[in-house]
Amino acid sequence: MDLIKNFMEEGKAAEALKELELHEKLLLAVNSAAETLIAADATKPRESILKSMATIGETVEIDRINIWRSVKLGGEPRFFCEISWESDAISEKCPIAKFIPSFPYLKSDPNRQKAMQSGDYLNLTVSELPPGEREEFGLTDVKSTLFVPVHMQGAYWGFATFDDCRDASLFSQNEINILKSCSLLMANSLARNETVENLAKSREEALRGTRAKSDFLANMSHEIRTPLNAVIGMTSIGLGSSSIERKDYCFSRIEDASTHLLGVINDILDMSKIEADKLELSAVLFEFEKMLEHVVGVSTFRIDEKGQHFMVYLDEKMPHMFIGDDQRLAQVITNLLSNAVKFTPIGGSIDIDVRLLEEKDGVCKLCFKVKDTGIGISAGQMEKLFSSFQQADSSTSRNFGGTGLGLAISKRIVELMGGEIRAESEPDKGSTFIFTVLLKRAESEEAKLREKRLAGVNFKNLRILFVDDNSDIREYFGDIAGRFGFVCDFAKDGYEALKLVRANKPYDICFIDWKMPGMDGLELSKAIRETGDSRAIIVMISAYELAEVETAAKEAGVDHFLPKPLFPSAIANLIAECIGVKAATADAPAGDEDPAAFEGFHVLLAEDVEINREIVMALLEPMSLEIECAVNGKQALEIFSNDPSRFDLILMDVQMPEMDGIEATRNIRALDVPKAKEIPIIAMTANVFREDVESCLEAGMNEHLGKPIDFADVLSVLHKYLRRAG
Repeated sequence: MDLIKNFMEEGKAAEALKELELHEKLLLAVNSAAETLIAADATKPRESILKSMATIGETVEIDRINIWRSVKLGGEPRFFCEISWESDAISEKCPIAKFIPSFPYLKSDPNRQKAMQSGDYLNLTVSELPPGEREEFGLTDVKSTLFVPVHMQGAYWGFATFDDCRDASLFSQNEINILKSCSLLMANSLARNETVENLAKSREEALRGTRAKSDFLANMSHEIRTPLNAVIGMTSIGLGSSSIERKDYCFSRIEDASTHLLGVINDILDMSKIEADKLELSAVLFEFEKMLEHVVGVSTFRIDEKGQHFMVYLDEKMPHMFIGDDQRLAQVITNLLSNAVKFTPIGGSIDIDVRLLEEKDGVCKLCFKVKDTGIGISAGQMEKLFSSFQQADSSTSRNFGGTGLGLAISKRIVELMGGEIRAESEPDKGSTFIFTVLLKRAESEEAKLREKRLAGVNFKNLRILFVDDNSDIREYFGDIAGRFGFVCDFAKDGYEALKLVRANKPYDICFIDWKMPGMDGLELSKAIRETGDSRAIIVMISAYELAEVETAAKEAGVDHFLPKPLFPSAIANLIAECIGVKAATADAPAGDEDPAAFEGFHVLLAEDVEINREIVMALLEPMSLEIECAVNGKQALEIFSNDPSRFDLILMDVQMPEMDGIEATRNIRALDVPKAKEIPIIAMTANVFREDVESCLEAGMNEHLGKPIDFADVLSVLHKYLRRAG
């Protein structure tokens, strides 16, 4: 018995010694893994984790280690394998496991996941699992597995799985304790690496943003200094010249440079609004074609200068009137058109295409396309095309100027209008910018009068000849003819047109392009008149400035002029005018203002900057107004208080010394005299943000005029508030 007892005790001692050796071996493996992770190469963090996993796996003699992260998608928990290691033996024996290592774990019993969230490990042999799960684990040849939960900062982060594909026995408690430490060690390393990577990305993004803003500021310096240099230089030249022609030339160059500078400043201000999320829309009633004609008119000079072919196509289904922010919409179109002109070479083509995509409950979805045959855009440039403070070419020595803000501003405006914008382009193959907006269909008395006037035109009885060497323009005019229902013959040049004139009955109206190869429009007009046809009305059309040829054209027999690009309503209105249907409405031509319209009215002008006072007084001088000036709000208050009945209107600057315009207005409104409550006070300031306008109105001002002063706006205000009794 003693012998047996001694043998059993010796066996227990050997078992304990073996367990101790295994424990020490595992501890050494953990220490080795920890050292590997601590000394990890920052550029290859995952390699260090895989090396540590291999050390643990070979020591414990297991075949696979997976680290799983728990995330919530749609409120449901999901698990993603962050990193996986397999022994060489299992890779060769069971290659299918490489393709489906996550399969059994993602479908594991929810109760097990709940237990692990509480901190419990799961020590399982596959043979003891329910049949369904046993089959799934069997696909990966797993015999036993250990689920070890990982908690970080008191929260359930995920779990680690340790698979044995050779032995179906459970893991020992000693192994479990060691593997729990390993799981936390490796998960922490993964999380730390992720944090480092995120910090590196954030740092790179910050540096990229800093570089972009530095490039932007460099470009802004260039864009602002260039026109300023022109203003200063031309002012100096003009002052030193005795020639009126030379002075006029300098004035025109100063005007061009000032307009460009104002555009740069407006872009910067708009971008500031976008950065502060304060860019907003103002909905007004507007006529679509008139808005588009104005946009086109701004760019016509540059298009003419570069001899580019330009065409506008408007969908027949387009409504005439809309409610929306026409100025912001015009800003987007102007920006895209200006870019097209800028980046398209001499003789290239530019097209604007506008279509009604759909209409629902009176809200129209419009699609705009601005297409050019310019230099195009590379894939790399396309990525940052609509980004703030980014340009396709940020160097100040680039061939084409500009702030680089226009497209970012346009994108924001389009998004505010419920649409989206994109570009299609390849280098040297031109570009197409496409954007959509939502606008509400509207009606107006003016539109109804126009329709009534056009209803009195019998288009079907008209015979019209259209002559143009551009086939696209001929096709578009044919489309317009179909809309209004008039008969039209077409000719591609003067010779073909002359044959039609001689062969057919006289035409009612002849639309003739000015510049055509062979026989131009002037020669054709003269030849038509020489045939003895005095009945036909000749309309000269051209994309070029017609003023330079107006005298010669009239001598050749031309009756009317129509600029390109052609707009359907402009053509219809001209035809109506040609056959004697009087226009129902018309805009008053510039310069027809009655100089005595405001005679006898007295205006108080509060402005601290002398040159600004001079500008306003010079603008108002022809209006026969009596103007008294104040250099700050305090003086304006005193002048008005002394004799309130003398003044009919106050033009009030906002930023002034001693007392600003806001405080001055409040004090005037608080005076105990009836005139103080009634007199119109108009803010006239460079503060043009929405909150600035609201501050002026809250203080008691009636209107807000932004600087630089637009004379048409001033005139509109005068007409609104200075009216004679009776």
